[in-house]
Amino acid sequence: MGTKRAEKIDFEKLPAGTIRIDCSGAYIANDHLIRGSLSPALTTPSPQTSDNSSESEEEQAFSETAAEAAARDSKNAHIALPKHNSEVIHIAVDIGGTLTKLVYFTASSRSGTTGGGKLHFQDFQTGSFEDGALDFMVRLVKRSTSKKNYPPITYIIATGGGAHKFYKLMSASFKKHKLPMMIIKKDEMECLIKGLDWLITKIPNEIFTYDLDQDHIRFVPNMETDTDVYPYLLVNIGSGVSMIKVTGPGPKGFERIGGSSLGGGTLWGLLLLLTDAQDYNEMLEMAQNGDNENIDLLVGDIYGTSYNKIGLKSNHIASSFAKVFKKLRFSQLGKKMTVAEKLSNFKQEDIARSLLYLVSNNIGQIAYLQALRFGLKRIYFGGSYISGHMQTIHTLSYALNFWSKGEMKSYFLRHEGYLGSVGAFMMGPNGDMANGKESEE
Repeated sequence: MGTKRAEKIDFEKLPAGTIRIDCSGAYIANDHLIRGSLSPALTTPSPQTSDNSSESEEEQAFSETAAEAAARDSKNAHIALPKHNSEVIHIAVDIGGTLTKLVYFTASSRSGTTGGGKLHFQDFQTGSFEDGALDFMVRLVKRSTSKKNYPPITYIIATGGGAHKFYKLMSASFKKHKLPMMIIKKDEMECLIKGLDWLITKIPNEIFTYDLDQDHIRFVPNMETDTDVYPYLLVNIGSGVSMIKVTGPGPKGFERIGGSSLGGGTLWGLLLLLTDAQDYNEMLEMAQNGDNENIDLLVGDIYGTSYNKIGLKSNHIASSFAKVFKKLRFSQLGKKMTVAEKLSNFKQEDIARSLLYLVSNNIGQIAYLQALRFGLKRIYFGGSYISGHMQTIHTLSYALNFWSKGEMKSYFLRHEGYLGSVGAFMMGPNGDMANGKESEE
């Protein structure tokens, strides 16, 4: 479809580097509640949030089928860009160790000056990159070449470790389909910061905090000046955890100051081993319905009450998974059990809840220590680990608030898993072909 047209594309005549995304009036469309939240704080929609208009025929053909679009947007609310009317000839992909995150644009109308368009968000398992994300990108590009009224997609802006790992595979696949694509690799950390800064300053109702006293979230107004935005700590939680100190815009304004191997991949891997959950959504649902008191040893289990002298409440976790040890070590009279028999003594939901607390509390404490080290008061939590899950948001907020004694503030994002791909999309080809073009060595 569109192969003959694609074969005639001349890169020398394409407007690389001239693209600037017009963010005026941007808003989150088809708004929806964060997972597990019953808070009225999220029921106030962004402007024009109802967005019930169906996609145009051109837009559906340009992107995916209507059914695919509905499934995608039910998970990740797209961002409307009502004022952007110039051509977009690139898509962005952030290829992580566990998930591949894709961002692309569809125009709502070709006529008038207010047609605008939408940013769409889609993720795939990196383990099946060729059959998932790469196949989807090929379909996007093919459909773009089939529409005479639209310029074809000719650039893939790639970031993340997989941008290097899968570069040859992507190049070979586009070549096989006779699609003359230019793949430009961008620095992962720079894309993360670029994406976060754009969301902080341009998208209403994107950033929020969790009010521990009122037990619901509160949106944060967009920040307009560098003084409002910087400095901050970005805690990006994917398979592992990266912590980045940001003092200003641009590549010289950030520094990776630490991290942890105990991240989302740790939680996902352990839950796959210990429960019947098949994907992360099932794991989060289990955690939502679990009770960690059946797994964790609490302060109250040791002291019988709170330990107020050092600020520990009775329900604070003294030792994660310690009740498992006590029950299996001291209650089975030396009986040798199989792994299945051991697991049968505990509910999977309780295990999921305990592991979620274990990983999240650890991340929260490390984030506090890094922020304390550099005198940072604002901490943004991003990455696919959070996945809009209210229990995770609550736990991270509680941990940081507890360790900092309320002096540091946790911030979260509606599109927390897409910082890298959003940043890559906003950077675009940039005309920086000398530094961005990659050979197939």
